[in-house]
Amino acid sequence: MTLLMGILNLTPDSFSDGGAHLPEPEAGTHPGLEHARRMAEEGAAIIDVGGESTRPGAEPVAPAEEQRRIMPVLQPLLEEGVTVSVDTRHPDTARAALQTAGDRASELIINDVSGLLTAPQMPQVIAEYGAQIVITHNRGDSQTMQQLTDYDDVVAEVLSELETIRSTYLDAGVSPEQIIVDPGIGFAKTHQQNWELIRNLDRFVALGHRVLFGASRKGFLGALLADGQDRHRPAAQRDAATAALSFHAACAGCWAVRVHAVAPNADALRAAAALNPAA
Repeated sequence: MTLLMGILNLTPDSFSDGGAHLPEPEAGTHPGLEHARRMAEEGAAIIDVGGESTRPGAEPVAPAEEQRRIMPVLQPLLEEGVTVSVDTRHPDTARAALQTAGDRASELIINDVSGLLTAPQMPQVIAEYGAQIVITHNRGDSQTMQQLTDYDDVVAEVLSELETIRSTYLDAGVSPEQIIVDPGIGFAKTHQQNWELIRNLDRFVALGHRVLFGASRKGFLGALLADGQDRHRPAAQRDAATAALSFHAACAGCWAVRVHAVAPNADALRAAAALNPAA
């Protein structure tokens, strides 16, 4: 059955829930940790912890600040036996997280959305610790990626560029079993290009790696659900459409879906599993 990866944004500026899970002065517990536990109770098999927004236009965050945001949550989750993914493009942050994981480092997932701009040190860090790595298709950073959407055949070119990124990991000594691929919905893609990739998820599954699908609450869904005056549906009101795409991703054979709202997507995945019991 397709797994659920619950999103925990420990950022002030993420497009959907920025600031919602930041610690409060004098508070006895960390809101982010409480939210992670709720997502796990609702069916999230993996918690994806991020300290830097990757939305278009977001300002970059230094690794030290990123680590300051995520480490207070990472350690308790690991101690509680939760499977954790760390959403980072910084090798220094990946290394710090893996060192924190200790003898569980090989279970940790590093979710790197930097794509063709992957830092040269990141494959080396993954090889050194034996961690799992999500390689995401992307052509730029948060400031430039939406200017890099020129494709002749978006599906073929995204597949080819993912294979280029994959080669850097294989050449560094990372095994194919450690690699998870993500087509990068919303990263250096127009709305129409996102839909074309979603229609062809089976071609990504055919690469032979686990496939992570992440479309939760993204802008192309806001455009799809726009009202009669072309006002985009707010991010927090896109969960039903997200669940529909989670159902589709599961039917296409994706390994996991990355979502903000766990409960509705858990229902969608259960329905997909009922229709495809052998999947």
